[in-house]
Amino acid sequence: MSPPVSVLVPTLDEELNLPDCLDSVAWADEVFVVDSYSRDRTVQIARERGAHVVQHPFESYSRQKNWALDTLPFRNPWVLIVDADERVTPELKCEMETVLPNADCAGYYLNRRVIFLGRWIRHAGWYPNWNLRLFRHQLGRYDGREVHEHVVLDGPAGYLRNDLLHLDRRGLEAFVARHNRYSTLEAAARFKAESGAPDRARLPVSLLASPVQRKRFVRERVWPRVPAKPLVLFVYMYLLRRGFLDGRAGLALCVFHAFQEFMVGLKLAELRRLSSEQARP
Repeated sequence: MSPPVSVLVPTLDEELNLPDCLDSVAWADEVFVVDSYSRDRTVQIARERGAHVVQHPFESYSRQKNWALDTLPFRNPWVLIVDADERVTPELKCEMETVLPNADCAGYYLNRRVIFLGRWIRHAGWYPNWNLRLFRHQLGRYDGREVHEHVVLDGPAGYLRNDLLHLDRRGLEAFVARHNRYSTLEAAARFKAESGAPDRARLPVSLLASPVQRKRFVRERVWPRVPAKPLVLFVYMYLLRRGFLDGRAGLALCVFHAFQEFMVGLKLAELRRLSSEQARP
């Protein structure tokens, strides 16, 4: 028996990750790969494994997924959104088989188990790592944010126990490039919020909410006001959240994220300067 789930995999140049990802969801009776015109073998690999391939120009992470949710003819009531560098474990698949036929929720959070430099990151605030990835496709849409996007769900959400595995085979060069891109998007999002036009469809309003909503509240309402953000983030991840227990991988991850925050600050300052120059008569 397979879960009544349609799988959606957004891709761009994912020939190294996609085979393992698609093999992990081979049980699904419907898999859509929404590709942003990859230049490698991504499309060929997807078709060889029986996925439906649809190409659509990339605008943003939220808009790409919302376009797919609005456009694709899903035959199942549930959609599972999986990145190409993620794998659905057999235990998670079995749990979905058990839960979904009698589900009383509109969606479910999945816990990502991140593998970095060959090691499972259990600390530094990276585990548990809840993401709303499984939901009734008519009841969920992404909130429109350029980065760190979330699903806005029309109904209650539950939590599944078994992990979604995150394992990127593209190496450190891709990791650094991705986080450089994230820093650009995050700087733009913060600048937009400073200008009175936040790019979230719905903001968290209270700390008295779910763990995921509390995290969003801190990121959007508290973090922009914190001084010395790179140093604070490193101390928080490496010491307070015990990233040092993950050894060399934990240290590298904490340094990378502190540096990303440093880049966000530089890029945000640049956006402010350019805006001020353009406003001058």
